[in-house]
Amino acid sequence: MIWIEWGRFLIGAACLLFGLGIFAIEMAGVFRFRYVLNRMHAAAMGDTLGIGFSLLGLMIMSGWNFTTLKLFLVILFLWFSSPVSSHLIARLEVTTNEDKEKQYRVIKLDELEKEKQEAVLEKEDVS
Repeated sequence: MIWIEWGRFLIGAACLLFGLGIFAIEMAGVFRFRYVLNRMHAAAMGDTLGIGFSLLGLMIMSGWNFTTLKLFLVILFLWFSSPVSSHLIARLEVTTNEDKEKQYRVIKLDELEKEKQEAVLEKEDVS
């Protein structure tokens, strides 16, 4: 029985350390990337994965009880809310950034339609 407890502890500690490592990589990405959207992507992906592994480690250490269910519900909530909030922040950045042409390629809808029509015409010319 003591070996099972130690095994659970070691696996849980490994998950916690892996989650901590993901957080460290995320923070390096947030400070290293130049543009807002790249920084936000690093933060959103790192948060989701880091929190997931950290809480998974706590769930393993806790065993099967009501606390484990609550931790699982926290993971589920964060997995649903983090991508939505990141998407909304990215959308806000794209719509309000005045220098967006310098930072990334902006395709307007009429240009996209024109590119599609040109691709179709090129395809027909080749045939």
